[in-house]
Amino acid sequence: MDFREKLTRAIQEHRSLLCVGLDPDPGLMPEGLSVLAFNRAIIEATADLVCAYKPNFAFYEALGREGMEALRQTVKSIPPHVPVIGDAKRGDIGNTSRAYARAIFDDLGFDAATVNPYLGFDAIEPFLQYQSKGIFILCRTSNAGARDFQSLMCQFDTSIRPLFEIVALKANQWNTHGNIGLVVGATYPEELKRVREICPDMPLLIPGIGAQGGDLALTVRYGVDVHGEGAIINSSRQVIYASRGKDFAGAVRRAAAALREQIEGLRKAKG
Repeated sequence: MDFREKLTRAIQEHRSLLCVGLDPDPGLMPEGLSVLAFNRAIIEATADLVCAYKPNFAFYEALGREGMEALRQTVKSIPPHVPVIGDAKRGDIGNTSRAYARAIFDDLGFDAATVNPYLGFDAIEPFLQYQSKGIFILCRTSNAGARDFQSLMCQFDTSIRPLFEIVALKANQWNTHGNIGLVVGATYPEELKRVREICPDMPLLIPGIGAQGGDLALTVRYGVDVHGEGAIINSSRQVIYASRGKDFAGAVRRAAAALREQIEGLRKAKG
């Protein structure tokens, strides 16, 4: 089963567009827990509530060898019917990108990865060769500094467009295997709306809900496709740090369930 099939099945079976970001920060975690134990508790508490999980590589790389082993074991701990997105934001010249792709897909076993398009198609192409995997290209990211480059007006064919629109248009051109998605932040709803117009059928990975202040109602309205799917709405801190007490797993489940229900209510209201 390829990534798109696995994602669609998880969305439908779990009635969920919620993706939980597995971003362990020892300074915020309950005391006495290892990263792997923390992640496994979250997975056990939420596996029936999500459409995907998204570990961010930075939190594991910062912990050295033990962190990377925890990442490997975390992927193995996720039920096989739930897709796992490696938030690595890789992108480099072709031979280096090939090595990155092998590491993420062949070695670590992720179903999808985030990639940076700044170096152009030859940086993306090695990932696209994994036709059963999802490739999420950074398009309009959720951070404030995204404006520095992504909003710049640039020449494209005969028109002048913001750079993030050109990324979306290029993604359509490159999507010959049907395995490309885009990363678009919930903190920029009008840009999210525009990207969905340009890429009506493409899955969108949408960070920025919760701690970053993204508007959930606008995210659902502008992010889903015509089938009410296609949006992977990520939340990390709002869910995984719902409590630092001994009952943290229960608090995590309640937070995830509440957010899923909010999303589902907005999805039903949209029709």
